[in-house]
Amino acid sequence: MSQPELTEWETRAHALVQAHNQGVDPDALPIGILTPLSGPGDPVAGELVVRGAVLGARYAAEHTGVPVRLLLENDQRGAQVEHMSRSAVGALAKLAFVDRVSAVVGQWHLRTTPTVIDAAEEIGLPVFIENGHNTATHGRRQVFRTYFSIADRAPLMAGFVASQGWQKVSVIAADTVFGQMLADTLCQELTATVAGVQLQRIDFAQDGVSDLNDQLKQAADFGPDLLLNVGVVRTNYLVIDGARAAGLLPGTPMMVCFPFPMRSADYWRLAGEAGASVLWPATRFSPSWEGLTPIGRWFVDAYFQEFGSYPPDNTLNSFTDVTILAQAARVAGATDRVAVHAALGTATFDTWRGPVSFPWSSTHGHHQPPEIVLQHYRAVGDSADDAVIVWPPESVTGEYVDPRNGR
Repeated sequence: MSQPELTEWETRAHALVQAHNQGVDPDALPIGILTPLSGPGDPVAGELVVRGAVLGARYAAEHTGVPVRLLLENDQRGAQVEHMSRSAVGALAKLAFVDRVSAVVGQWHLRTTPTVIDAAEEIGLPVFIENGHNTATHGRRQVFRTYFSIADRAPLMAGFVASQGWQKVSVIAADTVFGQMLADTLCQELTATVAGVQLQRIDFAQDGVSDLNDQLKQAADFGPDLLLNVGVVRTNYLVIDGARAAGLLPGTPMMVCFPFPMRSADYWRLAGEAGASVLWPATRFSPSWEGLTPIGRWFVDAYFQEFGSYPPDNTLNSFTDVTILAQAARVAGATDRVAVHAALGTATFDTWRGPVSFPWSSTHGHHQPPEIVLQHYRAVGDSADDAVIVWPPESVTGEYVDPRNGR
């Protein structure tokens, strides 16, 4: 059977990896990138993951003395004809048994992560995940995360809802693992945090849907104080389109549940004025943040020089994970899986936010999230560096602008 042609994202990603690998010693630390680069996954996220990994490998060679060779696999390569998880595990097997990588980064989708990490546990292959699955790291020795989980973000989001006095909340959620896990977790947190909250829960089928106008008409009839957009790839913008058609946007506060607005050029192109005043949970990170360490400043400057924009946090995550793996190999004095894994569990690593280590917890595994904040665009066309932090109170950098009254 002939292989499908490479997508534009896959083509660019492979070009980045091939350009990096030119001249890299064959005995360099082999790191696999297993990430979506075609539909039905999120190829924009996958390309950003690859950018971060390539810059991480470049930083490692220049600053840690550990050369890194990158091996790239699109975990959606066969997902048009088979289940996403089967495609992803097949790509993991290729990285593990053919390419003989010492670790893998780049797992983005909650739909593929559980089977990928189960396979990695059996193989004994360290894997860094870039998503917020609540329980992915629990009890697993080979799984590492430097990003926040859904359970981490729900109290933050509910706390802000309570602070605004919002009582009626429409939750519009895709029927994916991410959509349902996030909606369930957030509804539980809202019920516990916001006295007298009224929740409207509308779930929809992710696959095959072309518009969400009927669902957003139901939300408009409810008259919410807040629209919680729990769409995922593609449907996150269908929620916005449907809310615009129903008259909910731009006049109703909207909170989205993962930081896709940080891809500001895409966000404003696809959302337009209906996306004004959006709120989203994100890592406390921006190009001008005074808390950046030297490695963080190097990353921001290098990304801007190469790609002409400031990096979103999913690029930051893969950059961080690759630089941690290079430091682990340096500590171990070896590049094999067992040695790298042992160093990951015992050493402390330099990152953009300061030192990070992964002490084992039977409850949370190897999970070391960054500080999480609620970010906000106050004007159409804002860049990621223009976004202000509106919650929690101790981290606020600007006031929330309510679209109903402009203040």
